[in-house]
Amino acid sequence: MPRMTAARAAVEILRREGVSHLFGLPGAAINPFYAAVRAQGELKHVLARHVEGASHMAEGYTRAKAGNIGVCVGTSGPAGTDMITGLYAASADSIPILCITGQAPVAKLHKEDFQAIDVPSIAQTVTKMAVTVLEAAQVPGTFQKAFQEMRGGRPGPVLIDLPLDVQLTEIDFDPDLYVPLPIATPRASVAQAEKVLDLLAEAEHPLIVAGGGIVNADAADLLVEFAELNGVPVVPTLMGWGTIPDDHRLMAGMVGLQTAHRYGNRTLLASDLVVGIGNRWANRHTGGLDVYRGERKFVHIDVEPTQIGRVFAPDLGIVSDAKAALETLIHVTRTRMAQGPLPDRSAWAAECRERKRTLVRRTDFDSVPVKPQRVYQEMNNAFGPDVRYVSTIGLSQIQAAQMLHVYRPRHWINAGQAGPLGWTGPAALGVAVADPEATVVALSGDYDFQFLIEELAVGAQFKIPYIHVVVNNAYLGLIRQAQRGLDMDFCVQLSFDNINTPELGGYGVDHVKVAEGLGCKALRVFEPDGILPALEEAKKLMVEYEVPVVVEVILERVTNVAMGTELDNVVEFDELDGVVNPIPTASGLRD
Repeated sequence: MPRMTAARAAVEILRREGVSHLFGLPGAAINPFYAAVRAQGELKHVLARHVEGASHMAEGYTRAKAGNIGVCVGTSGPAGTDMITGLYAASADSIPILCITGQAPVAKLHKEDFQAIDVPSIAQTVTKMAVTVLEAAQVPGTFQKAFQEMRGGRPGPVLIDLPLDVQLTEIDFDPDLYVPLPIATPRASVAQAEKVLDLLAEAEHPLIVAGGGIVNADAADLLVEFAELNGVPVVPTLMGWGTIPDDHRLMAGMVGLQTAHRYGNRTLLASDLVVGIGNRWANRHTGGLDVYRGERKFVHIDVEPTQIGRVFAPDLGIVSDAKAALETLIHVTRTRMAQGPLPDRSAWAAECRERKRTLVRRTDFDSVPVKPQRVYQEMNNAFGPDVRYVSTIGLSQIQAAQMLHVYRPRHWINAGQAGPLGWTGPAALGVAVADPEATVVALSGDYDFQFLIEELAVGAQFKIPYIHVVVNNAYLGLIRQAQRGLDMDFCVQLSFDNINTPELGGYGVDHVKVAEGLGCKALRVFEPDGILPALEEAKKLMVEYEVPVVVEVILERVTNVAMGTELDNVVEFDELDGVVNPIPTASGLRD
């Protein structure tokens, strides 16, 4: 049996589990692992500037392509604690990433050794598995189990903590004999699928709610097939956006209190049956349950048994992987089609399309300072259906989800539940590493952009080009809007007179200079007619210099974005009459 260090065994397992990239920072307690990476020579490493940034890069990498597992690496102590936010973000959105940390030697774990902290105990609530490996011979089995945990059931992150002496200990291990553990996949039964079809047959206005579980299962094509066979309109959640193209005749719009369409909410309220697949009934999607549930019936299909009934009890709950469920549903649908015609849903689908055509929001503002809606209009015009958008939280993300268009799964990549500020930039780098041929466009407000702005240097150093659109109103905009209910505007101002850049007129941080100082290219826009030319120029600069390109748009200071407390009580702050629809239109429909 070949002998090697436990660290080398871990590296060999990573390659055999399909890992090709690492995102991290070396340090004394993890250096034996890095030595093994160097000796093995196949893994590519991206050196982050902050360990939290590395964890977000790993998540972006995972989410960009089916089957990817992003891996972030750090040393002992604060490296592990810094990655907790990344583990939380991944756990909240069911994204598998592997966090590997160094640790003090086993014999010193209880002696308050330098940077010795029980990271697994801290990480337990935001991982599927978190463990310090105390015996070198357990390293192969621990990594093998980690990949099974990350991929099985509801996907999620894992943390493996490796003491220094464990990494250095030699063990018997033959990489050629390594086999990944099988993944258990719960599958809907034919009887369960028959019951779903029975409920559809009884309904007059059914909808499908398509969640992020469909993306994780790589089942978007099956979703569209099932919807088309039955003629049922589809409402994607924020995490499921792109599972059905925005311009598809059955795409009925997103539903919710914030990242939602007027027509989506109206259609949900007009429905009588909702079939949720791979979703979790998030509160920003449902709003108050009395309004959301109404008199309609619900089916909930999810891979995680404890998700069924967590928010409310459905009329029918099915534990199943989304892909497996859709395969069974399609089989039963085709069997019934062979026996006779299915219910005609054309009138209901046409009604949904008419709402989509008419219940839109205005984007064609030409005022100065720029209104943010115009930014999203020009982004729609500048980027085609293959663009990959990355965003996290704030008014910028909320309004973008109301107005941008997505036509492919994994082309809207968003930290949905956790929403950590600073996530956008490093996640975009991870996406660009996973898909170097793609046009990756990140979207941030100024505060999100500033949180982990140093990671721009990673893109410059490793030639990872992407476009970062920064909508700058020098405000914590979402928090300011939330403070309206308390009649205050307190501690949310980012504006100040920058003595080095007076032309900013009180907008504070000079993002252009910062980006250029970090090795990137940057453009600033003050007027709406300059947005599209700047985006076109950014595309050229990205290709020419192979670095991140920042496009900053100076916005009006205060914009209140449409949102509310219930699906039937979303407040619209901007005029809705006389809407002029650019191409693609504000609804995503194409001529």
